[in-house]
Order: sequence, then C-alpha cells, then structure tokens
Amino acid sequence: MNSTCPYCGVGCGVCVTPQGAHQATVIGDPHHPANAGRLCVKGAALGQTLTPQGRLLNAEVNGQRVSLDAALDAAAAGLRAVIDQYGPQAVAFYGSGQLLTEDYYVANKLMKGYIGAANIDTNSRLCMASAVVGYKRALGADAVPCCYEDLEQADLLVLVGSNAAWAHPVVWQRLMQAKLQRPAMCIVVIDPRRTASCDQADLHLPLRPGSDTALFSGLLHWLAQQDGIDASMLPHLNGVDETLTAAAQWGVARVAEACDLTVQQVAHFFQLFSQHDRVLTLWCMGINQSATGSDNNQAILNLHLLTGKIGRAGCGPFSLTGQPNAMGGREVGGLANQLAAHMNFTEADCERVQRFWRSPAIAREPGLTALDLFRALADGTVKAVWIMGTNPAVSMPEGNRVAQALAACPLVIVSDVMAQTDTSAFANILLPAQGWGEKNGTVTNSERRISRQRAFAAAPGDARPDWWLLSQVARRLGFDEGFNWQHPAEIFREHAALSGFENRGARAFDISGLAQLSNADWDALRPVQWPVNAACPQGCARLFGNRRFFHPDGKARLRVPATPVVAPREPAYPLLMNTGRVRDQWHTMTRTGLVPRLMQHCDEPFVALHPADAATYGVTAGGLARVQSVQGWISVRVRVDAGMRRGELFVPMHWNRQFSQQSHVDLLVAARACPFSGQPALKQTSVRILPLRVSWQGWLWQREIAQPTGLRYWARTPYPAVQRYAVAGEGSPQVWLDGQVVLSGCHRQVATGSGNDYRLLAWRDGELQLAFYAGSVLPSIDSAWVAEAFSHAPQDAAGRHSVLAGQPAQGAATGRIICSCMAVGEQTILQAVAQGCRTTQALGEKLKCGTQCGSCIPELKQLLLSEVMSEE
Repeated sequence: MNSTCPYCGVGCGVCVTPQGAHQATVIGDPHHPANAGRLCVKGAALGQTLTPQGRLLNAEVNGQRVSLDAALDAAAAGLRAVIDQYGPQAVAFYGSGQLLTEDYYVANKLMKGYIGAANIDTNSRLCMASAVVGYKRALGADAVPCCYEDLEQADLLVLVGSNAAWAHPVVWQRLMQAKLQRPAMCIVVIDPRRTASCDQADLHLPLRPGSDTALFSGLLHWLAQQDGIDASMLPHLNGVDETLTAAAQWGVARVAEACDLTVQQVAHFFQLFSQHDRVLTLWCMGINQSATGSDNNQAILNLHLLTGKIGRAGCGPFSLTGQPNAMGGREVGGLANQLAAHMNFTEADCERVQRFWRSPAIAREPGLTALDLFRALADGTVKAVWIMGTNPAVSMPEGNRVAQALAACPLVIVSDVMAQTDTSAFANILLPAQGWGEKNGTVTNSERRISRQRAFAAAPGDARPDWWLLSQVARRLGFDEGFNWQHPAEIFREHAALSGFENRGARAFDISGLAQLSNADWDALRPVQWPVNAACPQGCARLFGNRRFFHPDGKARLRVPATPVVAPREPAYPLLMNTGRVRDQWHTMTRTGLVPRLMQHCDEPFVALHPADAATYGVTAGGLARVQSVQGWISVRVRVDAGMRRGELFVPMHWNRQFSQQSHVDLLVAARACPFSGQPALKQTSVRILPLRVSWQGWLWQREIAQPTGLRYWARTPYPAVQRYAVAGEGSPQVWLDGQVVLSGCHRQVATGSGNDYRLLAWRDGELQLAFYAGSVLPSIDSAWVAEAFSHAPQDAAGRHSVLAGQPAQGAATGRIICSCMAVGEQTILQAVAQGCRTTQALGEKLKCGTQCGSCIPELKQLLLSEVMSEE
C-alpha cells in the first residue's frame, strides 16, 4: 500500500505493509518524487505509532461515554443553540495541518457557507501565515514557485531560519547528496544558533534575532551597486524605485551592526550571492514566526524578483511547510482570512463561491485568526468552538490564558485520535477521529504536490473521518443538500471543480483537470503538482517562468519591508528565548511520544545556553533550571551549548502536561504577532533563568502511566515495557516514594548511602515492577540496561544487583542515544572511536549509525571532533 507520511511538509511517500493488528512495516516509496525512498527516523517509525494505547475509542459528553449518534446530536444541538441565541459569529472552528484536504474542505464549507461566519482558523496560522502574506503581496497568489528538483540544481543554497537537518530531514538528505555529487555547490546557513544544519555549510551567519530584513535589504542594495539587478525583470515589477531607495540606507557596515555580524561575514555572503546565477533560498519558522514575519518574507521575495532568480531551474524563494497538509488547508480556505480555492473576501469572490456551493449564506469578511479567536473565547464573544486534530492548550502563546479561555467557554467540541491531551481536558464533547493509516484522502506538500494518504488499517472503536463527523453535524443542523457525500473522492471532485470555477487563469490554484476523476481514479491518483488544468494537464513543476504574475496587471509587486524590530529586553528579563523542534519529535508529541525509540535522543525538556551565560546565571550542565517570563515559568534540564549566541536561550516546543510537570514553553510566550499575517512571534521572548533548587533528583521507573505528585520537577519517557520519570523534589526521597506508590505483595531490594542516596527495586513473581534511584545529584544510570530488566528480568543475584546499581555488571554502557534508527548510544560510539573509527563512514560500517536517515551524522562528527581535540 502506498501512502504519504503524516509529519512535516516534505510529503514523503511511504510503502506500508500491514503486519496484523496495530502493526505495520513502513519504508520510503522509491517512486515518490518528494523523497525517492528516503525517510527520516520519524517516518521510519510510523508503524510503531499504530498502537491502540491512549486512543479515543468512544464519544463522550460531559465526561460520560455515549453513543456516537448521541454525541453528534449534542454537538449539533449545542451549536444550533449558540447560533440561535448569539448569531453565527459566536461559533468558531480551529483546525489543523494534520487534517486531510477533504476534511478541511468540509469544515470550511460548513463554517463559511452555511453557518455564515469566517471564524475558522488553524494551527497553520502558527506555521505558514506570514509566508502566505508574502507570496500574495509579491506574486499575487499563495503559490510557491519552486520544486524539490531545484535542490539538486542550485549553485548556491541559502537556508535561513530553518534547521532543516532536524525539521525537514529528507530535504536535507537530498541537499547533502547534491553537495556530495557537486562539491562546488555552496551552502549558507543564516541562523542565530549553530545547529546541525551548519554541519556542511560553507558559511554560517549567526545573526541577531529579528535582523533578517536588514540583511536582505542590505544585500539588495549591494547588488544594485554591483550591477546585480536583472534589467529584463523590471518591466514585470511594480514598486522598484521605492524598494531600491529604501534599501539604500543599508550599507554593509550598517547591516553588520544591525545583525551583530562582522563586515567580513556580511561581505562574504553578498559576494557569494552575486557570484552564483542559480540561487535557491529556503526558509521556515525563523522567518515566519516573527513580529515582522510578512516583511521578512517580502525581503526575500524582493531579492529574487529583482535579480530574476525565480521561475528557473535551481532558483527561487522556497518556503518549507511545517505540516503535512498546511498547503492543502490553504487551498480550501482553512485560514480565517481566506474564502475558498484561493479566493478572497471580495464581493465578486463571495458571490461566486456562494453560487457554486448554493449555500444559504456566505461569510463576507475575514473571521477571527488564532490569537483573536482564543481572546474571543476568553471574553465570551465566542460561545462555541470545535477543535480538530490539534492541541492549542500547548501550542498557542500564553498557554495559561488559552487554558482559562477553554475552561470558560460554554461549548468545547474536540475531535481527536487521542483520549487525553492538554486540550481534550476542556472538552464538553469528545468525538473519536480516525488517525493516519485509517483515513483516506489527499495532502499537499511544500512544492505544491498533491499526494494520497490511503487507509490500510481498520479504525478502532467508533472512530470516523473528520469529514464524516463534520458532515453528520451539518446535516443535523439542517444542511442536508450540501453535505451528503458518501466517499471522500466526491469531496475532492467538488474541491477541484471549485478551483476552476470561473477561474480563466485569474487564480494560481487550479486543479480542475482532476474534477472528473472517478472514485477508482482518485484512489489510484499519483503525486502531481498543481496547477493541473487544460494548460498543464500533467501538473507544473515551476511557476512564473513566463514572468506573468497573479496581480490584475500581471506584474509582481515589490514592497519596502519594515525596519528590523529587536525584541525589547527588560532588566528583570535580560535573555532572549528561541523555540523550535528537536530531531525526533513532532508538535506536541501525541504521536511521536508513543514511540520509545523517538524519545531517546532528547528524553527531557531542556534549555540550551552558552557556557558563559550558564556561569553568569549559576546553572550547570545536567542540572535543573527555571526559565521565567512575564507570562509564566517552566522547569527544564540544562544543556550548555557553545553554538548559542551570548544572551540567548533555546527551549524545544514539544513537551506538555502529559509528559512533564511544567515544561511547555508556550506558557512563556506573549500573544504578539505580525500585524499583517496574525502569525505569533514565537521566536523572541524576553526571559530570565535561575537554578531550580531541589534537595534530591532521581529516576522513577514504573509500568503504568501515572503522573507523580509532590515534586518540583518530573518528565516522562516511555520505554517498551515501562515508563521512566526523571524526578526532583525536596525533603527525603524515601519519604516521598513511600507516599507515592503502594508496593504490597512486592519483594523490596534496597540500597542506601549517605545523604539522599537511596535505591529501591520492587519485584513480584520474578518480574521487576518498579525501580527508583535517587541522590543529592542525579544518579548516573544506564537507562537502556534498566529498561531491559523490565522486559527480561535477570535470573540471578548478580544480575539483580547490577539492576540496583543501574549499570551492567559487564560490558560498556550504551549512553545517550545518538542514532535513533539503529539505537546506537554515545558511549558505544566513543568506544568505536577509541578503537580506530575516525570517520562517520567508518562508524557506519562498524555500528550502522548514520546509515539510515542520516539525521545523526552532524552529531557523529561532533563526537569525532571532540575526541580528536581531547587527544591533542
């Protein structure tokens, strides 16, 4: 069975072989154009996410299990009551880039065409909204010009605001392969942090956060002085004189000062750009999640338009989409400021869409975007919200206020695959949705390529597709005619037909060539890039090669970007916090958190900071710290990283209340956004850091998932047969444990030492039930060894004593997992280095690390380098 990976926007094809109930083998599809058989570690582990553990199997109303029909009746009745009493503007939907295009289409049609309000937004607002504004302002359409083949054909690749090696690993693998085949290819990474993506960079620019527009405006001015403007593009552009005049203030010296770079670094980048004809700029959240996100995008687009580096092989501005179907959601109008099929809230478009839908109403003005939507929940303007496949209680800024808003809302409907999330805790009505492998539809990736997600597994319990749940509620609201589909292919055909309806080349998004697909043809649909119409019946790889754009006059529009805005720092909050992904995790961990091997690389929430800052603020590597902003505080483990800029921190975005006590970073982030896109500025938050004072730290291993209490810190990491909790508290660890767990019927094996040193194993019928290791400092244990004892208990006294010690009696410890694909740990790698493996190739031959997805290669190189330096 061929399908598509449900993680990032690369849109990798996968081949799935079911292996009985809840299991499948997943490999990369060698024939899919996006990945040609490559997969990252998350994609390769998809088969392990099919577990029934934690699934929402049945509907609930007010915490009570009910039939699915009863829950759908309650949802429709609740929405109808709100609409009748307060009007359609009192209802909102909040969707997800995890929804399929068919799901998105139904949600958008119900809200905008039948309820009659535009209050449907999505977590794509947090991801790509600034890129959408940039493309529409400059090109006249939300249309990415490029394709993945450009990665192999570029001479210079500029990666800005993206750690693609971790966030889009297959794109990075393609790039690394291209670099290997064409060593003259040049790579520039622009990022405040030194990340894994800097591993193969010819130049890394660690610029000051928020200074991107200065850098790109300065480059534009430098190119204008160096005859780098493509004169043949000028007849196709508006706003040239104003843009070049504004850029003239950004000389090299001023750019260097604004970006906190040296003049030599800036000049080197400018020269590289001018020396190469085929330049591809890739960007992601570092550009988009900013108070000037739309203008950051505009500065990049200005550059490519004025230099003519667009619409040609190996050239162009290329935003990397964060989610598997954020692009599909944009196509159907899943954002509150879009109508449908890339149409807007003009009178003509509103009339056109209503006529096509034959709907009783049509939204005629933009609705509430994500931040405003949750503010409206808080102030009572919105009385009912339906949240689909996303976890805003974790991912939205000012998380505490979002939680309070959800708690205050009279009607919260949540459709999800998981029973317990931070958001579902506030649901009045829970609807069980189908997950990956169970649902059937299409997604669109970063290069505009539509691919099929196919069902290969039976849905558990009462789980249904999101489009079906929405349609059932719509029909209960009295909207039978518009929602009587029996198959998702029918929805796709309607979506495709709308894209071509009265289009006549005015709108970039047009897949009318697919509007007549039979159900069988839709099921067999091969990946294809839009537009797909009479002019491009086989799809289209690149756009704007003819230099005609989608503004009414056919020209692209330049725009003067805003002056860089550096986030203010108050004396009480002197540090600047950045957020982002780690290599093996995804969003809020509801899927990846189920897979033990994906939790081994980064197994706790952490803060990374420069060694000098750690010394200044009294925190130590491996210790615990509290990071605090005006909005709140979190507790995390400390990592010291010389690749960080002074005065700046990095905290990953993934952890939540299901996996940690108080570590979800968006509690700290203010609800500040780009004024044009409404995309939150998640990358620049003023904070302070201080040590988290505890009497003891330890590890609690237990078979069941049960959140500890009475602690100052805990974080959960799943293993195949056991849950490991990193814990820290005050007082006596023994007293705490005695009050936490009941060990009746267990044989106890105990070791005590000085101070708070305390260890305990609990055995029953020869099986290990619980393990606890505590001390004044965090005890050093081999987690892989302890976890194995829960799966295969040692049979002799020596083996049991080694479990109590937390270390194998013989043989080397595995250490922290570096290669998740092959489960190769740091200590194993260092041992191989000591035995003579001095290259990543040699390590791959001996240990197989780095031979699968390749995401660990930068860390392997760092370990090799550290060993060489220690020997010197």
